[in-house]
Amino acid sequence: MDTNASCCGGNSKPSTATDPVCGMTVDTTAGKPSTLHDGATFHFCCNGCKAKFEVDPKKYLAAKNASGDCCGTGAATAAAAHGRAHATAHAVKDPVCGMVVDPHTAQHRAEHAGHTYYFCAARCREKFVADPAAYLGERQSAAPAGAIYTCPMHPEVQQVGPGDCPKCGMALEPMMPTAGDEGSELTAMARRFWALVALTAPVFALAMGPHLFGWHLPPPWDTAAGWSEALLASVVVLWGGAPFFRRGWNSLRPWSPNMYTLIALGTGVAWVYSAVAFLAPGVFPASFRDMHGRVAVYFESAAVIVTLVTLGDFLELRARRRTGEALKALLGLAPKIAHRVGADGRESDVPLADVQPGDTLRVRPGEKVPVDGVVREGESHVDESMLTGEPMPVAKAAGAPLTGGTVNQDGTVLMRAEKVGSETVLSQIVALVAAAQRSRAPLQRVADQVAAWFVPIVVGCAVLSFVLWAWLGPDPRMTRALIAAVSVLIIACPCALGLATPISIMVASGRGAQLGVLFKDAGSIEAMRDIDTLVVDKTGTLTEGKPALRELLPLGGRVREYLLPLAAALEAPSEHPLARAIVRAAGELALPAVEDFRSITGQGVQGRVDGQAVALGNMAMMEALSVAVDTGASSQADRLRSDGATVMYLAVDGQLAALIAVADRLKDGAADAIRRLHAEGLRLVMLTGDHALSAGAVARELGIDEVHAEVSPADKAAVVHSLKGDGRAVAMAGDGINDAPALAAADVGIAMGTGTDVAMESAQVTLVKGDLAGIVRARALSRATVRNIRQNLFFAFVYNGIGVPLAAGALYPWLGWMLSPMVAALAMSFSSVSVVSNALRLRNVRL
Repeated sequence: MDTNASCCGGNSKPSTATDPVCGMTVDTTAGKPSTLHDGATFHFCCNGCKAKFEVDPKKYLAAKNASGDCCGTGAATAAAAHGRAHATAHAVKDPVCGMVVDPHTAQHRAEHAGHTYYFCAARCREKFVADPAAYLGERQSAAPAGAIYTCPMHPEVQQVGPGDCPKCGMALEPMMPTAGDEGSELTAMARRFWALVALTAPVFALAMGPHLFGWHLPPPWDTAAGWSEALLASVVVLWGGAPFFRRGWNSLRPWSPNMYTLIALGTGVAWVYSAVAFLAPGVFPASFRDMHGRVAVYFESAAVIVTLVTLGDFLELRARRRTGEALKALLGLAPKIAHRVGADGRESDVPLADVQPGDTLRVRPGEKVPVDGVVREGESHVDESMLTGEPMPVAKAAGAPLTGGTVNQDGTVLMRAEKVGSETVLSQIVALVAAAQRSRAPLQRVADQVAAWFVPIVVGCAVLSFVLWAWLGPDPRMTRALIAAVSVLIIACPCALGLATPISIMVASGRGAQLGVLFKDAGSIEAMRDIDTLVVDKTGTLTEGKPALRELLPLGGRVREYLLPLAAALEAPSEHPLARAIVRAAGELALPAVEDFRSITGQGVQGRVDGQAVALGNMAMMEALSVAVDTGASSQADRLRSDGATVMYLAVDGQLAALIAVADRLKDGAADAIRRLHAEGLRLVMLTGDHALSAGAVARELGIDEVHAEVSPADKAAVVHSLKGDGRAVAMAGDGINDAPALAAADVGIAMGTGTDVAMESAQVTLVKGDLAGIVRARALSRATVRNIRQNLFFAFVYNGIGVPLAAGALYPWLGWMLSPMVAALAMSFSSVSVVSNALRLRNVRL
């Protein structure tokens, strides 16, 4: 019997039933969800109600029984109550306007990130589709509360929250960038600039009209125009220039004068002089008066300077924002939500911050992998190009690793989260790049040494210009002296000099991250350019680090089918890569039991297999066990080694039974990378703990210049020190713990991203993909960066070397021409912009 059927005879509707969860009337013939409980079939309006019912049927059946009357007027009341319950149970909010919408009746909907959103009207849907992030809270603030801010030019300056650098006056930026919308600061500055333009334009017109167009207002309009000019200019200087005066004053407290010191001095002197000349012209002597006996005012110069400096700050901020685009692109790789699958199989969408290690997550085709982990179920291909630079998707099956931020291609997989938050590869890359962008390159020392004396020298030049014009200049001498001094203060902005190096480092670090080359600091970017010797480890750097059995050569009449299970059984308890290669070669073969297993460091392994004493290792083990190795066996071993294989000896009951050759395949592209490095003039040195013959075979195949075989970790570091002692600039590339001493000893340590954490901690450069081609890209980027920094420093020095004499009036004796303070302000603003723009060219440099 169907318990959902009507209990009132003629009022029954056999083709309909009531959803016991929400009370909605369900057409039982429409294919809606249903379930069987206590011999009765229950029908539901949707799978959500069905799932709720199946979790706790008694809860909903008790509520149904408690509803009492189901007939007559009671039935109508119950139906109305059920309708309200359904609306409450299924109501969702329109993400645009916040209105409550029933998804069953909503006519407007849209898909985003695997979710369906419902809207009250078409207009709300249009707004959502145009910019989903604006309505889903996916945009983050420029930095979270409590974030540490630092100066782009002085990374040692750090504080909680935004502010101004006490050394250079620049606005502080978050140490850890975010992928959020940072346009608010830029928008506010743009509005401020246009407000200043609106106030400055009439000041400029009133002041320059008589000179340019012969406008002369009759009384009393001339007085009204003078007051308008003075008042509007005062608003521009005192309100628009307030940030400059504040920063200039702050620079004096630690006595670290900077560009804002000069701007505050220049505009302050021009405005104070003009205000006094306008209000009390009688206090000035004849040397300040022109041929008409008037004391000139320079309100328009002060106002235009403030407006142009604001324009320069706006353009510089906009350009600096572009330097972080590469890093923001990395930040944007991580999705905002993850599909978490519970123990009961139910899937729920959670913010990425709520994902914990051990969680099971579903990743659908076309979606980004949310965190680092491994595949539990399913198969797919994953595009890892944004992190490794490899364009081909990588096949993934159960047990395969997944990296957060990569893109799932063609299959749905269930993954187990292992590393979340700051522990993911993507987060560590972002942190490493951000740290590199804040570091100081050795070339920065030149700018620092100049900057320490720059402002005092400029102030001295301004004072000297004033004195010379006041003493030797034509009338009105004092007015011309003031113009020259203000122009010198304004044009000699040290901002371009200070930005020359850090802005290039910021762009280069971001570009490197996009190419899978991570620099730990600015010094490593510069040092890569100067290396002339590259030392490389063999296993895991030149080769894949995954040895495979190449050959098992039986001796003494024994057969391979008998010896391979013996060797694999003996190696099964070992974790050595060579041991795993032999075990993999045995495949599905049944392996006998091992007793008395022993692993002897530096020799091999031994034990009892099927009652026989079996040993597998190198010549040192054979000598220790008094196992004879005849000349023929030695010759065959040398032949295998000369082909690049590592040879082990298998002994059974004290007799040599077989030679086992294991070889490590060369990495794809290794030969081409070595050829390109040779073409750049580098000397290639290979270090390995492997046998000399095996190492020599790899060296010959790749064209390595020098080989050091059978070396320990300490020996590797000694080789690096020896090369440095010969005057060589050495870079070391490796991937293992045994490479860490050599990586630390080198001028530049280069770690393979596929290697150990210890190796990456010891290195200054990490290649995410782990291939030598990354070294070629790193060197090209290093050369381009150093060249770009030198161009920036050249622009800054030449600009000031030419600008200061021009502002002081050096051309006046020959051309009768003086540089206006307004022109000086415009030139100063664009000097910084030119440096930033030049640095941005690194984003497109060919590597």
